[in-house]
Order: sequence, then C-alpha cells, then structure tokens
Amino acid sequence: MFFIGICGTGFSQTVGNGNVPEHIILNLTENPSESVAVTWRTKDAVAQKLQWAEVTDSPVLANDRQVIAANSSTITYIDGDVPPLMLTNHSAVIRDLEPGSRYLYRVGAETTWSEWIEFETAGLASDPITFIYFGDVQANIKSQWSRVIRKAFSTAPDVDFLYYAGDLINHTHSEEEWKQWFEAGSFIHASIPSMMTPGNHEYDSTALDNHWRAQFTLPENGPDMDLLSETVYYVDYQDLRMISIDADMMDESPEAAVETRNWLAKVLEETNKTWTILTLHYPFYSTKANRDNVELRENIQPLIEKYGVDMVLTGHDHAYGRGREKVESMTRPGEISGPVYVVSVSGPKLYGVSDQSWMSRKGGNTQFFQLISINQNKLNYKAYTASGEIYDEFDLVKRKGRTNKLIEKIPDTPERLYTR
Repeated sequence: MFFIGICGTGFSQTVGNGNVPEHIILNLTENPSESVAVTWRTKDAVAQKLQWAEVTDSPVLANDRQVIAANSSTITYIDGDVPPLMLTNHSAVIRDLEPGSRYLYRVGAETTWSEWIEFETAGLASDPITFIYFGDVQANIKSQWSRVIRKAFSTAPDVDFLYYAGDLINHTHSEEEWKQWFEAGSFIHASIPSMMTPGNHEYDSTALDNHWRAQFTLPENGPDMDLLSETVYYVDYQDLRMISIDADMMDESPEAAVETRNWLAKVLEETNKTWTILTLHYPFYSTKANRDNVELRENIQPLIEKYGVDMVLTGHDHAYGRGREKVESMTRPGEISGPVYVVSVSGPKLYGVSDQSWMSRKGGNTQFFQLISINQNKLNYKAYTASGEIYDEFDLVKRKGRTNKLIEKIPDTPERLYTR
C-alpha cells in the first residue's frame, strides 16, 4: 500500500459518503489457491474490517463470520487549482482458504457494510483455467469501455481472473478517470480477481500514478527495488505462471531494466509450471510501421525464447495484432518455436493497423477482449469484438519434447484494416 498521493488532472470530487466502502476490488495473490487480496476506500479516515465466510444457501450468520482488521492509509490527492481531496484506502488479505472453493466477504464497519460478495479460489494444478485479457482501456471509460467489460462478463461469467495490459486510464493521477474505471467494472471487479501491469499513461516520467499501490494490492515478489514494487511480479495460478514486467519503467530507468531482466531470468528458470505467459504494456512487435521496440527485443526476447514462454500479452498500439515470429527450432529443423505475440485494445481510442509480416491476424478501429482457456496440454484463445463476435481463434498444443503446435481457427470474416 502507498501512503501519500499527488494527482495532476481535473477530476470530480464526488465520492462515497463518509464511511461507505467504494472502489472494492479483488486482486490475485502470489498463491491464489489459498488467498485473495481485497482493497477498497472510504471518504473518511475510519477503521474498517473485512468479514468472510464459506458460501452456503442460507444467510451468513454472525457465528460463521471470520473478521480481519484492514490496513489503512490516508492519501491526499492534489489536482491543480482544485481543492485537495483526502481519501482513505483499506486492504486485507484473506488467507488459509481451500483450493477451488467459494467464499463470501464484505467490507466496512458498523452500519456501513458493503453487500456480501462471492468469489472463488484457484483450484488444483490439473484444473482448467480461464481468464479474460484486456488491452488499453484509457479513454471515455464509463461511456464507451463499460460495455466491453460487461460483454466480456456476459460471455464468460465464470472466468477465474481478469488481466489488464496497462493504460487503464488516460491521464496520470486522474481521480475522475479511476472513478469511471471502477464504476464501469462495478461488481465484476469486486467478485473476479484481477492482475494488471502498468502502461505509460500510469506514469509521469518515473512517478507511478499514486492510485496504483493505494487501490490495488498486488504480489510483492518482484525485484528488490521500490520503483518496481507491485508492477513487476508473478502469479502461479494452478499450472500457469503469469509474469508482469513494467515496460515503461524499463524504458525510463536503465537500473530498473537490468533488475527486471535478472529477475525475469530467475523466475523463468525456476518455474515448474506447464504454461508461462509474459505480460507487459509495450509490444515486442508493433501493429504500426512507425513503432518498433528494439531495446525490448534485445533485452528480453532471448530470455523468453530460451525458457519457452508460450504467449506474450501486450497493449499500447490501440489496434489488434496476433502472430508468431518465425523462429526456427534449434533442435528440430523446420519446426517453429517462440511465443505467440498479441497486441490488443479494449477502449475506444483506436489506431489503424499496418501490414506487418509477423501478424497472422490484424484489426483496426475495433474494440476487443480476449478469452484464454487452458486445459492440461491445450490452450484455446479467442479474441472477441465489443459486440461479442469471435474475430480470431487458435489452439496452442503442448507436445512432449517438441515445440508447441499452433492450430489456426480464424473465422471466415474479413480483417478490419481501417486506417486513420
């Protein structure tokens, strides 16, 4: 949790009244089979608690409730000529849970409790996994992004977690934009755990948006460097290792880039999970001809190829691209190795897409969300448009002693190649 905040763009001061909890969100912990993190905020600096219980078909009785006192920090948001806004963020981690089990929780105190909210822990290593991946949200969040997260939820209401590839908002420190992000996600954020990696719009130079560590409680298992706390981390979700690295901080700080690379090599080498997905904001390969992240490829790509990362999920380019750099296997000539790279966007700020050789499927001027499902040795990927149309699909199959096999299932619909 972060203790003091300074914001920098215009925002509304309309927040919840007094002690009423708002902006409630679940985050994945390092071990999501046994724990979950909950964060919320109140207008007043008041003591808060979290109560939780196992799910039953009856009302939650007083004797059934476990109680956790919240960790709290008061934050002052300053925004130009607008009077300072002081809020208090609260967090608690529910521990010692059973894998694949459903629980209820609520947050608050006395007469200002939230509703009881249901969630489910991760299961056993062999259990199926499903999660939704969102590219940049960024602009017109409540007005034109809310329908995307709601369509994603209606398409797959039982997903295990949500993943955000950065640029959740447009203006660093914007209270109004974060308020819209939480309103758009509403009960979805409160009942389905999220993990997220920051984008360049969460930064003002090397200063991370003060909302980030105040309103999210993310794993702190990254490099021993405060600049990377709760932005570089990993989550072991059953038989999947999800790794977040902070692309913008790597770009801004040579020291952070070295620390991240050394840490990434370690967590890739030591994992025994069948599947590994790397997440970051900047793409290795762009959807636009005039964008190219050469340093990212030079510093990180040799590691992900060496250790067999399966997919790389990114944002930033405000268009859709999915493909596989044609790296020939060093051990089996003629076979293609290396991860599947994806660039996507979920918000309404959209760019055109150019014809790049690495892409097997591309799309411009379209809002997307992606549903990724893993069942033992097979990963299924579907990209949906904002209206729920399947735009792209493939299977990635693990083969013992060989490279992954990619099976295309692209729908027979034309690519959206709109260019502004």
